[in-house]
Amino acid sequence: MATATSNMHVAIAKPFTFASCEVSKPSVAVFSSGIKEAPWMKLKSSCHISSTHVISQKIAPNTLKFNRIVTKAMSESNDTKPLPGLPVDLRGKRAFIAGIADDNGYGWAIAKSLAAAGAEILVGTWVPALNIFETSLRRGKFDESRVLPDGSLMEITKVYPLDAVYDCPEDVPEDVKANKRYAGSSKWTVKEVAESVKEDFGTIDILVHSLANGPEVSKPLLETSRYGYLAAISASSYSYVSLLQHFIPIMNPGGASISLTYIASERIIPGYGGGMSSAKAALESDTKVLAFEAGRKHRVRVNTISAGPLRSRAAKAIGFIDMMIDYSSENAPLMKELSAEEVGNAAAFLASPLASAITGTVLYVDNGLNAMGVGVDSPVFKDLNIPRDNNKS
Repeated sequence: MATATSNMHVAIAKPFTFASCEVSKPSVAVFSSGIKEAPWMKLKSSCHISSTHVISQKIAPNTLKFNRIVTKAMSESNDTKPLPGLPVDLRGKRAFIAGIADDNGYGWAIAKSLAAAGAEILVGTWVPALNIFETSLRRGKFDESRVLPDGSLMEITKVYPLDAVYDCPEDVPEDVKANKRYAGSSKWTVKEVAESVKEDFGTIDILVHSLANGPEVSKPLLETSRYGYLAAISASSYSYVSLLQHFIPIMNPGGASISLTYIASERIIPGYGGGMSSAKAALESDTKVLAFEAGRKHRVRVNTISAGPLRSRAAKAIGFIDMMIDYSSENAPLMKELSAEEVGNAAAFLASPLASAITGTVLYVDNGLNAMGVGVDSPVFKDLNIPRDNNKS
């Protein structure tokens, strides 16, 4: 099944890490102003590692450098001691992240940022990707990218199989039930996963939707079939409605829900087709309506992050991700490559009490590219004095 991730949420078979922050305490992220610049790591989909992976291995002390950003980790033995500054403190919170199948995308980045801030992490992985993800996690393939700012490894308490295209068992076609890629997994529809999480943990505080799928994403909209268009809407936008609908009964008041969108929802991005631009527009519209309904009835906040292009495995399937990243670097107000870490940190902020009055919002995390009306790298502007970052790396 092709999967189009957001933030250049692109198409490919698996449904997507951290930026300028300073962490005081093993798991509390404190945003700092001493930012250099940076790129980092990446993931996307849904799964079930019935067994728990709890690994807290210390790796390195104090300062970890990731290309353009410096992240400091300062250990502190007394977890009850008040933190200095304005911390993103998610200790005692539990997050369910739908759409992780590797360590190579925004879903993984968000999981790491939430974990660094103290949240407990539950993951939903696309059923056909479950075995590979499970095996890679168990064998330590992701250990390097699981390193948190304090040197420990991100812990994933449990991984559930999930296919968010299906709301309940009655919706699953016979050919899917019989598909060998689904063999050995059970209770993977949205309703069943929500029920399993309730049975295992009771409640959650944070729900993250990092899912997108567009089987015809490489086709122009004018050539997209009804099937391809509706499939993109179903997997990329209605799946969020379904997840929130089934999880909100077990979300604690004051909780937060976050999805991922892309600027193609409101601007023309040639090559991002198959109804995916329509799906992202629907997702953003739904964010506002869901914010009203979830806020009034359950005191849960609903926001979406419009992230810039990322060099993830899923995005590479579309074929022009490198061009989009180069275009952004040349034309955005901040002339640098966006890191998944920066999107992860934005999500941690939105999930935290610091964003307690923010809901129904599209938060742009794209180096400011959304603000541009023209591409300044065009030859048309060759004689114009365009400001440039001559120190860009």
